[in-house]
Amino acid sequence: MELSAHLSASTYPGRGIILGRSDDGSKAVIAYFIMGRSANSRNRVFTEKDGGIITEAADPSKLEDPSLIIYAPVRVLGSETIVTNGDQTDTVYDFRKAGRSFADALRTRTFEPDCPNYTPRISGLVRVENGSMSYKLSILKSNEGNPDSAERFFFEYDEPAAGEGRFIHTYRCDGDPIPSFAGEPERVALSGDIDAFTETVWSNLDADNKVSLFVRYIDLASGKTQDRIVNKNAKI
Repeated sequence: MELSAHLSASTYPGRGIILGRSDDGSKAVIAYFIMGRSANSRNRVFTEKDGGIITEAADPSKLEDPSLIIYAPVRVLGSETIVTNGDQTDTVYDFRKAGRSFADALRTRTFEPDCPNYTPRISGLVRVENGSMSYKLSILKSNEGNPDSAERFFFEYDEPAAGEGRFIHTYRCDGDPIPSFAGEPERVALSGDIDAFTETVWSNLDADNKVSLFVRYIDLASGKTQDRIVNKNAKI
């Protein structure tokens, strides 16, 4: 399915990760976006840091609870780029640095403790080396809102086809409580250079709820990166 159709299908997919390969086959594609319904969730921007990004309060004077909204969504370790929707980025980074696996790291974590939504933790890892690429995705979620029952799912993709990606997001749609994503990461078509792709993602997210977007293209031959950040708010 076209990415635009997936993105526009819901007013509130929450936070989302898109990983895949550009349509010319030459680049790894990474996108991460955040959305918000509350004033605290909407009061955020993405800022570059140490080869990745962090979330910050757009207006620090209005920051309420930082525990689940301030974190490093993207970190880089050698040939690997880690992208997640929470502080499990650091868990994956530490485990990979110690030579342990992506799955090992996430088996030590669970969904967010934000009753009654119990927001899933979604995570990805992209590896680019010697002109080839692979990526992994994971979701840690409650069993239909049961806080005592965790479900962990892992997906691996080696040498994805040109122009093909996978999209995973925290919520199926808006609601109260908000229903968690279910099923396999959605197959999506990827097209265009980084600016065209960034525009496709940003323009198809709900105008009221979208907050920030990060996009990275990694050249498979050279490892060089191109980044784009779009913030709805300006940092004060």
